[in-house]
Amino acid sequence: MRIGIDLDNTLADYRRPLERLCHLHGVVAVQADPKLALRDELRARGEEHEWTRLQGELYGPLMREAELFAGAAETIRHWKTAGCEVCVVSHRTKHPFVGEKHDLHAFARQWIGEQPLDVAYLFFEETKEAKLARITSLRCDVFIDDLPEILLHPRFPGGARKILFDPGLSHSARPDLPSARSWAEVAALATLS
Repeated sequence: MRIGIDLDNTLADYRRPLERLCHLHGVVAVQADPKLALRDELRARGEEHEWTRLQGELYGPLMREAELFAGAAETIRHWKTAGCEVCVVSHRTKHPFVGEKHDLHAFARQWIGEQPLDVAYLFFEETKEAKLARITSLRCDVFIDDLPEILLHPRFPGGARKILFDPGLSHSARPDLPSARSWAEVAALATLS
């Protein structure tokens, strides 16, 4: 059994650095998801360029402040004990589109290396299409992601079980897309029978 997991906002919880960025930019994070609050406010102000720049900082140097979502390590350890192979497949460019040219892959590798995670493979794909191709080539039986557009994409492999990780209830419920608010719920949804 092979289980694939997205990295950003699925394993890595950016709440703390996002709340700090909201404060610095005068954004009241009224939504359950500070990322959406910050993005929506900056876009409303006509500051899309600033939002893009901040993403480079968030997934670069500020990744040091990200925390592993509660329960993720225990769930992965349980899967490994049960004989499952666990891999991480991330859609992440090597460098930000704007701003300083941080090596976003290096920051992610460092972060993963500091976590109590035992994953068989770590892949960074520069486009969504490449990420979908990687999930297909790995023949994942289960894939967990925070983005419905990945899980519902026409190129998502038909045989893989989809789990939407949505701790802030940021997405509308869909009968064709099981969702989990916590890693305990992810574990229950991924349970193999």
